Amino acid sequence: MTHSWESGLFALPPGVDFAACFVDGLITRMAGQPPEAMARVTVWLNSGRTLLAVRRAFDARGAFLLPRLRLVTELGAGPGANPDAPPLASPLQRELELGALLELLLRREPDLAAGQSVPQLAASLAELMAEMQTEGRGPEVLDAIDVANHAAHWDRAHRFLKIAADFYLGGDRADRAARQRAAADAAIARWAAGQDLPDAPVIVAGSTGSHGATREFMQAVAALPMGAVVLPGYDFDLPGAVWAGLDLRAQDHPQHRFAPLMQALGQDPQTMRRWLPGVIAPAPDLNRLMSLALRPAPVTDQWIEDGPALPDLAGATAHVTLIEADSPGAEADAIAAFIRDAVQNEQRVTLIAADRMLTRRVAAALDRWRLTPDDSAGEPLSLSAVGLFLRHIADLFGQALTVDAALTVLKHPLAAKASDRGNHLRFTRDLELYLRRYGPAFPDGAVLAKWVRRWEEPARNDWAAWLGSVFDRIQGFAGDTGPRLLADRLADHLALAEAIAAGPAGDPLVLWDNEAGGKARAVMEQLADCADYAYPMTPRDYADLLLGQLTAQSTAREEIAHPLIQIRGPREARTDATGLVILAGLNEGGWPQALPPDPWLSRQMRLDAGLTLPERRIGLSAHDFQQAIAAERVVLSRAHRDAEAETIPSRWLNRMMNLMRGLPGRNGPQALNAMRERGAKWLHLAEALNTPRMRLDPAPRPAPVPPAPAFAELPVTAIKTLIRDPYAVYAGRVLGLRPLDPLRAAPDAALRGQVLHKVAERMLKPPPAPDTPPEVLRARFLDITAEVLADEVPWPAARAFWQSRMTRIADQLVHDELIRAAAGLPVVVEKQGRVALPALDFTLTAKPDRIDRLHDGSAHVFDYKSGNPPNDNVMAAFDKQLLLEAAMVARGGFEALGPLPVSAISYIQLGGKGQTFDRKLDDLPEQTWQGLLRLMASYLRGGRGFAARRAMQKIEDISDYDQLARFGEWSLADVAKPEKVGG
Repeated sequence: MTHSWESGLFALPPGVDFAACFVDGLITRMAGQPPEAMARVTVWLNSGRTLLAVRRAFDARGAFLLPRLRLVTELGAGPGANPDAPPLASPLQRELELGALLELLLRREPDLAAGQSVPQLAASLAELMAEMQTEGRGPEVLDAIDVANHAAHWDRAHRFLKIAADFYLGGDRADRAARQRAAADAAIARWAAGQDLPDAPVIVAGSTGSHGATREFMQAVAALPMGAVVLPGYDFDLPGAVWAGLDLRAQDHPQHRFAPLMQALGQDPQTMRRWLPGVIAPAPDLNRLMSLALRPAPVTDQWIEDGPALPDLAGATAHVTLIEADSPGAEADAIAAFIRDAVQNEQRVTLIAADRMLTRRVAAALDRWRLTPDDSAGEPLSLSAVGLFLRHIADLFGQALTVDAALTVLKHPLAAKASDRGNHLRFTRDLELYLRRYGPAFPDGAVLAKWVRRWEEPARNDWAAWLGSVFDRIQGFAGDTGPRLLADRLADHLALAEAIAAGPAGDPLVLWDNEAGGKARAVMEQLADCADYAYPMTPRDYADLLLGQLTAQSTAREEIAHPLIQIRGPREARTDATGLVILAGLNEGGWPQALPPDPWLSRQMRLDAGLTLPERRIGLSAHDFQQAIAAERVVLSRAHRDAEAETIPSRWLNRMMNLMRGLPGRNGPQALNAMRERGAKWLHLAEALNTPRMRLDPAPRPAPVPPAPAFAELPVTAIKTLIRDPYAVYAGRVLGLRPLDPLRAAPDAALRGQVLHKVAERMLKPPPAPDTPPEVLRARFLDITAEVLADEVPWPAARAFWQSRMTRIADQLVHDELIRAAAGLPVVVEKQGRVALPALDFTLTAKPDRIDRLHDGSAHVFDYKSGNPPNDNVMAAFDKQLLLEAAMVARGGFEALGPLPVSAISYIQLGGKGQTFDRKLDDLPEQTWQGLLRLMASYLRGGRGFAARRAMQKIEDISDYDQLARFGEWSLADVAKPEKVGG
């Protein structure tokens, strides 16, 4: 190729269509050359998305022989690769090897992990090793780090880091980063010696030179006789004095990465050439504003000096809209309304955000109009159906199978996918209801065999037999908490996952159907291929490793995306931030995102080693922002609050607003208000869209009056509820509704009460004799406690805790029990009694904990309490159980006793200090009985409504039927109005 070629550095300003302008500039330079000349040009691009954009730009300009388009990250690969280079090592293999080193370290110094798992630490260490390779830093640079003035943690990390670097960087295997650096260094050496000089143009386009290997390669290409480097988003408005100050302390500036490149090539920033002569940014005045706003701190003096020279800001920001919402949800709704309007006007719109949660909110809001955006990020494989399924299965190892964990897996769309899915869901529903009510907390095959006996259905029997074997297999892994070989863990994991996906009689390979399944299978095969390099893993380490590998992959969404709506990440601003652009989530921690903690090197240690500072990531993100905000029409959005607290505006948005407020002479405050007014329009529209067209009046406080009689029987334990919350009795006894039992049984207060009651019941069968030695009775009591706890409480920690509490009060309980044994004999122990009220056609039932017949012919009624027993005042007003049981004894309500006078009522506390609390008797049982007659007459004859939350003990008390009563639409200050229902 003999035509002249202008080499060196070139740039394009922020806001232009980089791919289109690059192609136009290349075509201009190749004008007059034969068509095959273009095919000899080599273009190195920064990313696959830029490469695709350049191809599309060529397609839009007619028939061309395309240049050779390659990625900078592929330096050292392909046809020009060094045949003597060592083989490329698998990144996963290298991470696992580092993990083995870390596992040895953490075994000796477990506090070094700082809450991170070995796979997480290995991934961060591998990232550091890759950075050292791209920056051309060997293990020796770590010797230059002075840790004398650092905390002991950094000294330990530094010592291990030197070991890891010697191991990782000193071997004969090559990582992709090392190969890229070696290829760049080899090309530089050859070209500097005048060897193998390309005979056709070589161009590096779209890269900022953020990595050392890429930057070195760009310098070498720019120095070639037929080389060129095209920088994206170059700030042509930045003064030379500012360029000169972009040193290591200014790594968070958007233009910082260009400064060392220009210095190495002797390029004056003020004379930077435009790749496409005459190209003008869509919003040059806005670019000038942002150039001044983003100058490295301190900037106040520059704002004062250069601000008045800016153009009129009302015109510069005429196409900028600022949405400041109250919450992320309101922000997403406003963005969705804006996108809907753009689509209606047939405008392409690009949403750019670093916050993936926000983009998901916007996508959900767009679904209102059946609009599906083209999201370049796709869906992380870890969040796909197969990814979640594999993660759920991995979480089953190393712990006992609980009901909620079992149902999470069984209700997953991939569970029993290869079998009769309809029956699977039906059987799962029936099993859930059974396990919720009857347990046990940790189901196994025996539970399935017991459950299936309720039905005579062959398909159900087969399903239960299959699921029972699966449950037994999972429970067999409950004790697998220690480290095991990765190959073994992987085999068990895959076998269990495929068995659950297959169902009773299906094909296990159904798990790997569709694109996501294929990618997940590839991930698992890669884990199997590298398993020999891994350290023995615990279930938690394996789950973390699996999550990291699945998250690193993504899969395309199945929906067909709308051609006018794009969702992109910040790094895609240089290729996709054209036309109408929305920059969302502009809060600190959102954009820029918070820097991840570095467990290996502090900021000063990085400086000593010659590595980049953490602020480099901020600078790259700032460069993305500067390119994106330079589009032809821009929407900026943020939320004043997130789920936790008030937010802080993104530093770049904050600078822009502060600069505009300080320039009244350039109409800055007026321009900022106009931006906000344009944003308020979309906030109001979104609010209007979310406002129901019809207003529904809040529900009144219910007090239903069912047809009389509402019920024919109640236990004494329900009388307190009838007094405090009559609506709960109506919902439970009249409507027959009962809340679902919790999915996961827990050793809570209710279970403790049930268990301790069983202990007391067994203690009285047979009752102790008065002359029983206290130590014998104490031993019997503790033995019974241990037996009941072993039968009823499957949680070892709860058993030990409750046993210790009973041991602490055993002496007091035994002392009081021997006194009671001398006074009488327990005749009624957990036996049902009943008394009919013929005038009301109603029966009151009771199942007392204990009633003793005393030697004087009277009765003593007891009730066991695991908590604090009610006092006399509470009993007189609300808690009528003991008093009503005493009244029933006097009326012969218990067959084993017959009618007896009651001489005492008491509570025995199975907790606290184990004391017995006597309560006032007098004539309260008879008064309570008469009060019961009046109370039941008012409800059973239809003259009184069952009011909700009539007299709850505490305002914050929760009723099982609050949702049914629509509590919250009414308050306790509202008067309940009786309303006849039914009949």
